[in-house]
Amino acid sequence: MTDKFDAFVEKLQEQIFDETREAFGEDGFQRWRNPLFRGPLADADAHASVTGDCGDTMEMFLKFENNRVCKAAYVTDGCGSSTVCGSFAAEMAHGKNPDELTDITGDAILAKLGRFPEEDRHCAFLAAGALQEALSRYMARSVKRD
Repeated sequence: MTDKFDAFVEKLQEQIFDETREAFGEDGFQRWRNPLFRGPLADADAHASVTGDCGDTMEMFLKFENNRVCKAAYVTDGCGSSTVCGSFAAEMAHGKNPDELTDITGDAILAKLGRFPEEDRHCAFLAAGALQEALSRYMARSVKRD
């Protein structure tokens, strides 16, 4: 009984991996399996939390050094698609100055992914929205200091 069950679970896992790889592409699949930049930054200069129409919440954290992002991270309570998009958004933010950060849109995240399920594309826009909101808060705070 255990051997049959183990074989069933292994086959099911392979099927899930194959379907996810097909839907997200190889880069998205790898990020789904091993998300990068996940978790809050305690020393963030900016933080924003945005909830999408789907009910997922994305938080983005940015740390700046010499007016460039030296650390970026995200947290989401959403699905695997939100995790993948948050991870890519944080990656894309690294090394960018505030002007360059404005170029990180949902479309830019989708372009970096290469392919993504149509029904989950909104997750890229959620990640970009959280990033842009964190940037907006950073800029507002910078203006107040000047």
